[in-house]
Amino acid sequence: MSIKQPRIYLCSQSPRRRELLKQIGVNYEMLLLRNDPRRSVSVDETPETNEDPVEYVQRICHAKAQAGWDALLYRNLPPFPVLAADTTVTIAGQIIGKPRDHAHATEILRTLSGCQHQVLTAVAISFENRTEMRLSTTNVKFATLDDGRIHRYLLGNEAHDKAGAYGIQGYAGAFVERIEGSYTGVMGLPLCETVELLKLYGYPAL
Repeated sequence: MSIKQPRIYLCSQSPRRRELLKQIGVNYEMLLLRNDPRRSVSVDETPETNEDPVEYVQRICHAKAQAGWDALLYRNLPPFPVLAADTTVTIAGQIIGKPRDHAHATEILRTLSGCQHQVLTAVAISFENRTEMRLSTTNVKFATLDDGRIHRYLLGNEAHDKAGAYGIQGYAGAFVERIEGSYTGVMGLPLCETVELLKLYGYPAL
């Protein structure tokens, strides 16, 4: 079913995802998953025991898209497609989430130093009784980082609330020796896959 007006809801607080949607001219409104005293719409992002990183990122992304659609119905908003995304970093099959604090960020960056890791970003759109999803997988190779370089990077607080404790579009872009896959996927919203999904719902994307 195609939408009559080209508009979607973005179920994310990420400024990078907002910038990327603007980059390709997508008309969107923010749809935040705030808890309501009468009804919880938040998504628990805790990995399940021994959960595969691909299964994890897809599960969380699907849950966010569905929670966004449920929130839309609950708030009686005009029905437009709800877009959600989730990004995780993995190395040797281990899920590397967002840093809890400065010490944890240091530990994460030491783990990524001199190694290749994967950035998995799932993107999903929910509309009516249908949810479609795509997955972007990108290999990223970091240079070897000494503790001094890690310390200087973390002084800028750029690592906060980012999977893998870095954002490729910021200062940490200088850590990247090689990338194989989607740059925008590493940023948090793979544009090729996003446009593919939007077209499935009749959105006039590029």
